[in-house]
Amino acid sequence: MKVAIRNLNNQPVGEIELPEAVFGYEYKEHLIHLAVKSYLAGRRRGTAKTKVRGEVSGSGKKLWRQKGTGRARMGSLRSPVWRKGGTVHGPQPRDYSDGLSAGEKKNALKSALSRKLADERLVVLDRLELESPKTRELAAAMAGLGIAGKALLVDRWDNEELQLASRNNPALKAVDALGVNVYDVVDRSFFVVSEPALRRLMEVLAS
Repeated sequence: MKVAIRNLNNQPVGEIELPEAVFGYEYKEHLIHLAVKSYLAGRRRGTAKTKVRGEVSGSGKKLWRQKGTGRARMGSLRSPVWRKGGTVHGPQPRDYSDGLSAGEKKNALKSALSRKLADERLVVLDRLELESPKTRELAAAMAGLGIAGKALLVDRWDNEELQLASRNNPALKAVDALGVNVYDVVDRSFFVVSEPALRRLMEVLAS
């Protein structure tokens, strides 16, 4: 399948052949769901923690004798039943990352990209080079391409003008070709990619 290549002025400058194995992949909603769930779980820091009775400050001395006082028996000031005592069954540091194989992640990404192509939300540009790192200039270029709403811009990580121009616009996110993930693809309406970045991405997904 062939897709037109355009420049930032929305003029056609050529075509690129897209492999059927990558951009004609079957849409698998459940697999995409698992990939998004795994991505969001991996972003969790998992650092929430409360102190158990062995970690809070306070003496371990028995507060009063066991019998004869008329009061309930009590062994430590750090008991959870006391104010400022330890916590029972509180959160502890843990790893929330969900196990998803490399093949499943790759197939989920192919499925998401295939849907973007089918919905005509995939835009291929000859290059994503800006004359200056201005947010207004980038927004005007996207509007000229007919892109409204959230868009994922894919080029290379050292494209500083693109990075600077996009970071002040919450609707735009610029990533490297090797940093594309399923969550960003499905979270944004348009997938805008430069031809060199697309070739790098296809090389990885086709392997």
